[in-house]
Amino acid sequence: MRVLPRRALAAAAPAAALLFALTACGGGSDSGSGASKAADTQQAENAGGAQAAGAGQDADKKKEPPLTGDIKQKAEAAALAKYPGTVVKSEEDAEKPGMYAVEVKKADGTSVEVYLDKSYTVTGTKQEGTEEGKNAG
Repeated sequence: MRVLPRRALAAAAPAAALLFALTACGGGSDSGSGASKAADTQQAENAGGAQAAGAGQDADKKKEPPLTGDIKQKAEAAALAKYPGTVVKSEEDAEKPGMYAVEVKKADGTSVEVYLDKSYTVTGTKQEGTEEGKNAG
């Protein structure tokens, strides 16, 4: 029996771990079950998120829950009163706890994220596609 050098064993260990992980996750199998497809979809979404994080976005970005019910209606109405257009999304703002964020697509095609406090007062905006915001004035 031939003995492998330590370097060969050191290189084989990560490959074996990857193979084990792929096998354990069912990677490459196409059973056609709904659970398998859901897991594949979840893995694809996670992979897309990793690619987006690698493209310069913050990998630790907090999930921003969507607004619902009366809060959603009031926040969207307040944002649209100041910036007429169509609401794209409305959510709690993870970057500014205690604030709401409503993205509005204006008639000229540009989008603006409108920040509101808990009393639905516009406190600032950010043009979508930019990193800097401006205060309401």
